[in-house]
Amino acid sequence: MKLTKIQYLISLILFCLVLPSLPIFAQKKLHAELGIDKNGGMEAYSKMLFGQFIEHFHRQVYGGIFESGSKLSDDQGFRKDVIQALRELKVPVVRWPGGCFVSSYHWLDGVGKNRIPAYDKAWHVEDPNTFGTDEYIAWCRKINAEPFICTNAGTGTPEEMSDWIEYCNLNIGKFGRMRIANGHLESYNVKYWSIGNENYGFWEMGAKTVDEWGYFVREAAKLMFNVDHSIKLFAAALADDNWTTPLLERAGQHLSYVSIHGYWDILNQNYTPSDYISCMLKTTQPEEQIKHTIDILKKTGYDKKIKIAFDEWNLRGWHHPDQGNRIKGQDIAARDKNDSNSTYTMADALFSACFLNSCIRNSEYVAMACMAPIVNTTGPIYVSPEGIVKRTTYHVMNMYANNLQPNIISSFIKSDTLSDGTTSVPAIDAIVTCSDDRKFYSIALVNKHPEREAECDIDLGNIDGNASEFVLSGDSENAFNDVGNPNRVIPIKRSIVIKNGKIILPAHSLVILNIKLPH
Repeated sequence: MKLTKIQYLISLILFCLVLPSLPIFAQKKLHAELGIDKNGGMEAYSKMLFGQFIEHFHRQVYGGIFESGSKLSDDQGFRKDVIQALRELKVPVVRWPGGCFVSSYHWLDGVGKNRIPAYDKAWHVEDPNTFGTDEYIAWCRKINAEPFICTNAGTGTPEEMSDWIEYCNLNIGKFGRMRIANGHLESYNVKYWSIGNENYGFWEMGAKTVDEWGYFVREAAKLMFNVDHSIKLFAAALADDNWTTPLLERAGQHLSYVSIHGYWDILNQNYTPSDYISCMLKTTQPEEQIKHTIDILKKTGYDKKIKIAFDEWNLRGWHHPDQGNRIKGQDIAARDKNDSNSTYTMADALFSACFLNSCIRNSEYVAMACMAPIVNTTGPIYVSPEGIVKRTTYHVMNMYANNLQPNIISSFIKSDTLSDGTTSVPAIDAIVTCSDDRKFYSIALVNKHPEREAECDIDLGNIDGNASEFVLSGDSENAFNDVGNPNRVIPIKRSIVIKNGKIILPAHSLVILNIKLPH
């Protein structure tokens, strides 16, 4: 039968549509091998790695975690839906009140009955001071998190820092008695205190030079410990020898942690979020920061005493054009762009999983991490007057907090690479956790490739048979959750059968594989 030209064209189009789905033309799977030191040592990692951060920026506090008068808030003004969502994450610690905000924040303005609004010199708005120390502590108690207070080392003084500790932790003295008079009879016993925030940066009010910083921290620490010697002190640091080495030489004997920060998709002036591939090519950078900071601790002899706190981190930086210059109304309004849920795709989810893997792999040195922020802006929860949306990163934090075993064991991953033609990274990332008796293993695996599945060989002995896994993967690498479609990206739990130690990882996915070893 002779085909007409139209029939021929129709047949050709249909063939081209079917061609990619034929097995011989299907995209080749990536390959990865996960080696596990089953007889090696294991180490408990700190749950503090799953911490969070909140700052008085735009709608994080007011209209975020705190919204007096809302039908969704309790009688203290705290959003009940946010509290419930954070309890599900088992948030261990929350750092507050900043961030850049803290470098002109005076805590006395935010306690007592008569709160006076203050002009926020960092973000150029008026803060009503209705959410202060007492409200923060009460909120931490509601979500079952430890408070972690960052102090004003910009325009503040070491004495002001130590007075804040007295207010929180003592029942005597001017400020201890002030807390009691404010209706809070029991000591708050705040354990974690940071001296400053990013005081190395030109953008920070009251920024310090290298020569100033170590001595300032030393003198502040002396005053703070003279109020409560049981506290754990942090100080603003960098993965940079020129800043952190002098800090440790001058004040290291007082510190329990050095604080480092990281945002890898910088959006402060121009809101042009990086695409999926660009984000995946940044996934190895947090571990580079960690390794460099470890080297500094070792070089100064503090690697056995001082831990690393990655106490501000997120893939996306915050959009706040013209900070530090004359602020116009449209610049403040531009901050609303941070709340665009369409930005927070599988790229954010998988970057976050790789970040957590890096911290857990190095948990001998990294003992705390705080995602920044906890709600709105770039956070894992979007809060509106009508309810919340759990972004892709929320589900990553949930999976890590609730589905890993408590110990990390040594492993290595060998995989094909993901490349844009000039830069490449391993396409697969993984960590291996186990129970105390080594009978249960939970393995977190990330497939960064936007389109290709990966076959992973797991070297864990005879593991053929039934297992379960949690899978987070959207219908595309650019999938996101939003008000109208809040469950587009959610974890799926499923039973699988492992054959010859091989499992398949979907494209752009996080998989937590749960295995019980045979006796």
